[in-house]
Amino acid sequence: MSTGPVKYTREVIREGKRIRWPKRDQLIPAIIAVVCIAAFVAIFLSLEDYTAASLINQLKAAFGKGGSAPTASIE
Repeated sequence: MSTGPVKYTREVIREGKRIRWPKRDQLIPAIIAVVCIAAFVAIFLSLEDYTAASLINQLKAAFGKGGSAPTASIE
């Protein structure tokens, strides 16, 4: 059973009109919360990555494998 793109678009628009969209006074705090949580997670993961990389480099230096991060060379 195949529907054409015009019929599909009409059905999508009809379903979109049936959705109960949030009001602005509900939407703005939700957006702020999402942005704050995303920023916190980004900062946390960046710090965790930096800490893990530092620890790995210290372990490499302690066991004589060099303390610098590996670099790729294109030849």
